[in-house]
Amino acid sequence: QVQLVESGGGLVQAGGSLRLSCTASGTIFRINKMGWYRQAPGKERELVAAIISGGSTNYGDAVKGRFTISGDTGKNAMYLQMNSLKPEDTAVYYCHASIILKDYGPTYSYWGQGTQVTVSS
Repeated sequence: QVQLVESGGGLVQAGGSLRLSCTASGTIFRINKMGWYRQAPGKERELVAAIISGGSTNYGDAVKGRFTISGDTGKNAMYLQMNSLKPEDTAVYYCHASIILKDYGPTYSYWGQGTQVTVSS
């Protein structure tokens, strides 16, 4: 059984910073991709940032230049450094991972439970 555990959310003033962490645990052969998504009230879930095994990254347009995603393959962990936060960044942030559980096995999709980020003006 694979679990994704997030931490690091909270309340911050506009212009401030937060760092989110996500760690995958369980029987894992390889993590192909990890990413952060967010969902604000009344809005659809959107991609914030993603990192692919090998280190390639991509970002949603709303966060480019302000957020940085990084990974630690040895720890099956991913981080999101969020700088210059704006009130519109307020949302529940979800960790996602595409994981292969055994060699030559299929890829499975997992989600964390979400962590609240609130940016006050």
